[in-house]
Parts: sequence; C-alpha cells; structure tokens
Amino acid sequence: MPLHKDDPRSVGGYKLVDRLGAGGMGAVYRGRSRSGREVAVKVVHAQYAEDAVFRTRFRQEIEAVRKVSGAFTAPVVDADPDAARPWMATQYVPGSSLAQRIRDRGALRGGELRQLALGLVEALRDIHRAGVVHRDLKPANVLMAEGGPRVIDFGISRAAENHNTLTETGQMIGTPPFMSPEQLTDARTVGPASDVFSLGALLVYATTGRGPFDTDSPYLTAYRVVHDEPVLDGVGQPLRGILERCLAKEATQRPGLDELAREFATALPEPDAGDLATVSLRLQELPATPDTHLGTLADATVGTGTGRRSRRVRPLLAATGTVGALALGLTAYLMLGPGWAESGGGTASRWSAPPSGWKPWETTVFKTAPLGVKQALGAQEGLLSGEPDCLLHEDAVYCVGESILPVRLDARTGRTVWRAEVAPSRIGSGMYSASLLGVQDGTLLLRQSISSEAAETDPVDVFALDVETGAERWHRRVNDADLELVLSGDIVLTSDTGREATARSPRTGAERWTARLPAGYYCSFMTAGDGLYANCSPAEADQKTARLLEVDRTDGSVRTLNTPATSGILGALDDRLLLMEMDAEDLTYTRILLVDPKTGARTSTKLAEEYGDNVTLADSTLWFTESDGQVTAVSARTGKELWKTSTSLEQPGEARYDPRAGALYMASASGRVAALDGRRGTVLWETLPRTKAEVSGLYQPEVLLHEGALVVFTPNGTVFSLDPAHPERKPAAG
Repeated sequence: MPLHKDDPRSVGGYKLVDRLGAGGMGAVYRGRSRSGREVAVKVVHAQYAEDAVFRTRFRQEIEAVRKVSGAFTAPVVDADPDAARPWMATQYVPGSSLAQRIRDRGALRGGELRQLALGLVEALRDIHRAGVVHRDLKPANVLMAEGGPRVIDFGISRAAENHNTLTETGQMIGTPPFMSPEQLTDARTVGPASDVFSLGALLVYATTGRGPFDTDSPYLTAYRVVHDEPVLDGVGQPLRGILERCLAKEATQRPGLDELAREFATALPEPDAGDLATVSLRLQELPATPDTHLGTLADATVGTGTGRRSRRVRPLLAATGTVGALALGLTAYLMLGPGWAESGGGTASRWSAPPSGWKPWETTVFKTAPLGVKQALGAQEGLLSGEPDCLLHEDAVYCVGESILPVRLDARTGRTVWRAEVAPSRIGSGMYSASLLGVQDGTLLLRQSISSEAAETDPVDVFALDVETGAERWHRRVNDADLELVLSGDIVLTSDTGREATARSPRTGAERWTARLPAGYYCSFMTAGDGLYANCSPAEADQKTARLLEVDRTDGSVRTLNTPATSGILGALDDRLLLMEMDAEDLTYTRILLVDPKTGARTSTKLAEEYGDNVTLADSTLWFTESDGQVTAVSARTGKELWKTSTSLEQPGEARYDPRAGALYMASASGRVAALDGRRGTVLWETLPRTKAEVSGLYQPEVLLHEGALVVFTPNGTVFSLDPAHPERKPAAG
C-alpha cells in the first residue's frame, strides 16, 4: 500500500517504500537500504514512545530476535529502541502466513505438512537453544517461506530463566487457542514445554483447518485449554497420538523437541517428486512483495479460533483488567489474512473481488423506505415479525416474509430502495405473509396470502411488481392447493382452480397455455437442464407411485414418467434428472435416482448412510447439512462419501457452492456464516453470530452469491453482506 501523508519517508537511513500494515501501537513498512536491500521496518506510534514499560518490552523483543536469528526466523538487521520513535528493521521474507495459506487453500497434506512440522521443530529447537521461549506460536506468526517455515513475532517472548512478564497482576499475554494451560494459570512457570503445547495446537489447525479448543469466546477457549480434552477430529493416526502428547495439560508430560523430530519424520510421509513439485509451484504462486505483512504491535486483538478468522474484540477486552492484555504482542512483522489492517490488492487468493462500489453492510428489512410504503407492517405498534425470504438479482436484494412487505435493498450498500404496498394498509386481525417466486423481464413475482380467523380459507394472490419502483404491474387471485406456484424462465405458473397449471407472461400476466394436473397429486415445478418438469407427489399415503411430468414450455403438453412415491427432483446431472429417495418414516435421504428424461431409463444408487435435513446439488456433488452443523459431501454419481466436517453452526440452511472460489457457504439462524473448502471439507473460516434471535426449526437461512461478495439474511429480519476474503470486517449500516 502507498505511504500515508503522515508516514515517515525514512527511518534510520532506510527509505520507506510501502506501508505493509498497521496495528494499535505501530506501523510496519517495507524499507530499502542504500545498497538496495529490502527490510521490514517496524516503527512505534509516537504516543507509546513515552511509555517506559513499552520501551522496555520493545528492547526485550529486539534482544530476543537477535539471540535466535537464523534459518528459521527473520533476523534483525538494525534497530534503535532509544530513538524518539523506537524502530526495528528485520529481514524481509516473502511468503504468506500459515493462517492465510490455510484460509486460501485449505488444510495441509503430505509433504507440505511434513515440511511444516519438522521445520517448526527445528525453529523451536533453535529458539530454545538461545534461551528464549516464544510464548505466542500461532498460524499468523509462521511464514510459509520458500526455504521452509519462519517463526516471527517475539514481542511477548522472554528468556527461559526470566520470570518478569512485565504485566500487571492478573494479566495474561498470548492468543487463547494456542496458549498453554500454564500461560493461563501461572505465567511465571512458562518454559520451553509451553511452545510444544502451542506447536501441537498449531499442527491440529494445519491438519484440519480448526484448532483443538475452538469456541467463539476467548474466555471459553481459555477455559477449554485448561480443563477440556482437545478435539482432534480429522487427525489420523499416528500423528494424532503425537499431538495428544503435545497437548498434555502437564508440561512434564509433553515430548521434547528431539523426540518430536524423530516421531514426525516417521509419522508424516516423505515427499516424493510430485509433492515437491507441488510445494514449489505453490511457493512460486506467492507474491514477491506480499501485501499483508502486518504489525499488531499491542493491538489488543484476540484470536478466538482457527480455521476461522481471528476477530477484533477491543471493547470486550478494554472492559476487563483480567484479560485486557491477552494479545499485547509486539511483532517483528506479522503475516495475517487480508482485511486485518490496511492491505492492498495483489495477494494470490481463491476469492474473487467484490462488485465495484461494494462495501460490507448490515441492515434490516424493516428499515424506513424512501419510496413506496415507508414504514414496515406493525412498525408503529412494535409488532415486527421476521423470517424473510430473499433473493438476489443483479445488484438488488428483494425480500418478503411474515409481516414483511416486499422490499428492495441495494446489494452493494444495503440501502433500502423501496417498499411495495401489495397488502391492505390495515390488515386488522389477519396475518400477512409472502414468498418470492423470482425476477424476470424487470418484474418481481411473489405469492401473497392474508390469514384471518373469520375466513374458512386464506386467499392467495400472485403479484407482479416493477423492480425499479415496486409499483404493481398485475395481480391475480389463485388456488395453490395442488401445485406450487413457480417462475421458470419466461413463464410464471399459476392455477385458478388447483386442478391445472396456467403459464402466464411474468411482465403482463397474459395467459399462454393451460395444462391439466393429475388428480390426487401435489405438483411442484422446477427447471432442470433445459427442461421444465413437475414432480407430482401422491396426496394419499397408500399411493405408491409419484409422477414425473416433462412439460413443453411452448404449448404445455405433458409427458409422464413414473418414479418412487418418496422421491423429488433435485437437479440435473449428465443430461439426466437427479431425484432423491427418502425413507417415509425417518424422513432421511436413502438413494440417488437418475432418470433419463428422453427414454425414462432409471438407475438407483444406495447411499452409504442415511442423511437428513438439507441437501444441495452442485458440481456433481450432494452437500448435506445437518441440524448439528455437520456437513457431508457425497458424490452424486457414485453415492460415495467424499468428506464429512463439523462446524459450529446451529441448524444451518442449505449449503451454497461457489465454483469460482471452490468454496461452500452456509449460514445459521443466528447469522453465523461458515466457509468450507469444497474439495477437502476443511473449514476456511467461521464468523461470530449477528443476532440472538431464537432459532426456528422451520426457518432455513441462506447465503446468496453477489459476484465476489455474500449476502445473508436471518429470521429476525437482519440482512448483511460480507467479503469472504475479509469476513471479519465491520459492516456499515445499510
């Protein structure tokens, strides 16, 4: 990034070329000596230069790095802790951090994991031989350099025999997911074995994308570190056994570094030529001038998990003296993921750029609208409901729902554009409800109903609204007792009697054709491939055969295929329709059924397990999400389970696959969002909840893809957008 106008242009004879990042107590720059040598220069903010304790800590950091400068760290080139603004220059090491590496491409395997484990053992051995304990070994403090991992950030390290922590009574320093129990209970007893514990936690993260004690709270994480057994799901033997001993609560029970070197060499595979070529290629993909060398410099940031992004919690920490210094780390320079500080573009990443003009935002569907109906239903009485149904089309988000009038939001900024009035202004004792059909030809189509205790049946209407203004174009009273209303391409299907499907123009409502529906069935329509199909399920339990109808878009003519009664169309695969069979009693998915729409030929594949809850078909894969947050990938062709991963999401909705990023996204009713690597299932990141709304068993939160950004909506009407490359960035109000 370019230098700011108030940044120094040179420090200690080093010309400052770029700003690499900034933390709470300083900034880090890319500098150049007179001979052209590149260095990373850390400069303390002026207001902290007068703090005697801070200067002492900074001086200790310089001394620690000088002691261990070698093949596995970033050596000190020059420093002046007594300058008006203390500074330190270290060797500039191109490469991404382990945190960024895993966030971008998932967990490590094979030769890459072996190189990391053995390289870190050698680095710690070098550090401990110098009489220093690092005390903050974590993914952000490990650079994946070309010659092997480099350990950085000695800001909270100290000599093994020096028990002066330079903190006030009761304060702790470190990052909870990677701190040893003794760091949390008695910091004065911390020794080299503490780094072994941190190494074990770090390697669990490198192997699975998640830490062994991860929670959303730094306090709960710290409790688990001290009291709970590590979660090692996804770590296979014999590596699991080694890491279990590294994570022993008692320091004396942890293995020494020489022992670890032997065991890692045996447990992890020797890289073959192909592995080495892959590692080399990945290193070559890294930018020669990384844009994310950042200095936290006592930034009061706490890492609350791994595989997920560390999150800033300054207000929380400032309110308590006990954990107020959990991360008072002074860094030589620190590689963090994009979005932590002021990072520029150019970093090799799996993520696509958000749309032009986009920014992270958060709003609600009840916000005052400048056009149309200004106030939401019940706003004056405080009777707002929620559970929105939203869709994204081009640069707009449209939402309706329980007591939610149709509203359009700007997908780039979250600004409310308009709110439509398609219901009576005074509903009285009735309840307004709407669901979206889709957008076509500049028209938003939706289903509306108003329930009333006085009415025997609730009237249902289809409304067509102009997407620019929310003004009504047409509406029609319909009967959807026997079919699911749907917009498919250039037609919207309605029914006047419930016994037929009528195709209408989305823009004008003009009738095009009518097709009869089979008696005794409920039909849902969908597009699969190039065809329009109706999956008609028997209304009576004793009927054994469902009907699969192929509908001609031009005239409504129908061709019937018989399918099992408990099957439903999920999508298309290899020019065939993919249906999922369910167990009628357990309501779990049991089989994959592939039907050739031309010949009616069928093939059936039994699933290895029975899966419940939600299923999505994308990229020839079935993605199952369970209510406990577990996600399973199954080959849609063979039924073979590809991977299974646990997340912290509660009752997530359907998974959304982004082929550009190769990532799978899910959201929970609390607004928690998770991203997984689609191929390997490793957790790339998870976010904190956005709301404390009660979880509805029927509500299915979704993630919408807006080019390189995500849009998520929650049951209490909150809608927000985030950048998957920077999920921790604070949103602006919509």
